[in-house]
Amino acid sequence: MAKPLRMLEGYRVLDFTHFVAGPTCTRIMGEMGADVIKVERSSHGDHVRQLGLVRDGMSTYYFQHNHSKRSLALDLRIPRARELILAMIPKIDVVVENFAPGVIAEMGFGYEALRKINPAIIMCSISVAGQSGPLSYKPGYDYLGGSMAGVIDLIGESDRAPSVPAMAIGDISTGVASAMAVGFALLNRERTGEGVYIDASLLDTYFHMQELAVPIVSMRPGKFSMKRAGSSHPTGSPCGVFKAADGYLFLIVQQHEMARLWRAMKRPDLADDARFKTNRDRIKNNQEFRRIFEEWLATFTDRESAIAVLDAERVPCAPVYKVEEAMAHPHMRQRKTVRRVKDPAMGELEIPGMPIKFSTWPDRTDLKASRVGADNDAILTEVLGLTPAQIADLYRDSVLFAAPATQEEKR
Repeated sequence: MAKPLRMLEGYRVLDFTHFVAGPTCTRIMGEMGADVIKVERSSHGDHVRQLGLVRDGMSTYYFQHNHSKRSLALDLRIPRARELILAMIPKIDVVVENFAPGVIAEMGFGYEALRKINPAIIMCSISVAGQSGPLSYKPGYDYLGGSMAGVIDLIGESDRAPSVPAMAIGDISTGVASAMAVGFALLNRERTGEGVYIDASLLDTYFHMQELAVPIVSMRPGKFSMKRAGSSHPTGSPCGVFKAADGYLFLIVQQHEMARLWRAMKRPDLADDARFKTNRDRIKNNQEFRRIFEEWLATFTDRESAIAVLDAERVPCAPVYKVEEAMAHPHMRQRKTVRRVKDPAMGELEIPGMPIKFSTWPDRTDLKASRVGADNDAILTEVLGLTPAQIADLYRDSVLFAAPATQEEKR
């Protein structure tokens, strides 16, 4: 029986991205079967090839964010290199880039230029603040988008400076949103035959994460402002991190679930306590609730025993795991949320799985991340029909780059 095509198999993506947001978008498309051609502009390739653990031309950071892509490395300062890119455009379905606004057009690959060559092309530009508006001139990274969106201000203790989340929440979320948008654009093109330009930004993505405050602030100007509340949620109670005997757990209980919590704690008297009757009452008395709940947690020798009692009453809660604890959990292993892969230079390593699961295509573990320029010959032969002699001339004229083979590949 023939192996079914993956969802995006047959589509070709030209990838001008670097760091995390753009590469997340194209990585998802690559894993879904698209032929993603990552353009790298020097022998060093994407900046993240030097981040994380680095061995023999590969890094953990690069592998995680750029597997399922092929590498085309060429010096775009040379006119012949730019001509090669433009010659590929008629055979490209999607272009993704995340330079600062205006840079891709200066390079000669802006949307207006590309759609003259291929009217059906879809282009997605990812930036910190978008392609238009007073802030569009800014270059930037994840945390800058979060700062301008009012998100970073809400993280941390109320009497201290805002805290920095130690992960690329905005970058990866913007990459996922961009991949979604490209998928929608491809569907629209199937219906209409028309390409489209997609303007994605970290600032817009972060602001889209605002769960509660925006409409309330708009209706109560000057009277309502979200405040940092540390380990508690500023507008919900109980909702936050609580200390147990051997770690922390997160508890979040809505009004209709409070009776379950009182049953689990064997404290039916608290159901009629005026301090805890409503969410507003509990917010006013958050510290008193915390004291009572943490005293109850302290009666257990370990966190898991307390969670078992809460689970029995279906009280929403979870252990606050360290990364290594989350990685080791059988649930994460069974669903391939954590998956083990192999690289010639890095050996075996673990990376995150796809954030969604499809019934037809299980998560792949046979993933590959290319060295700089490793796929030059194959790409130029397949897409442009160049001969070995023509490709050799491009190497001789320094149009193409290629990293040396790994020690494993030489064996």
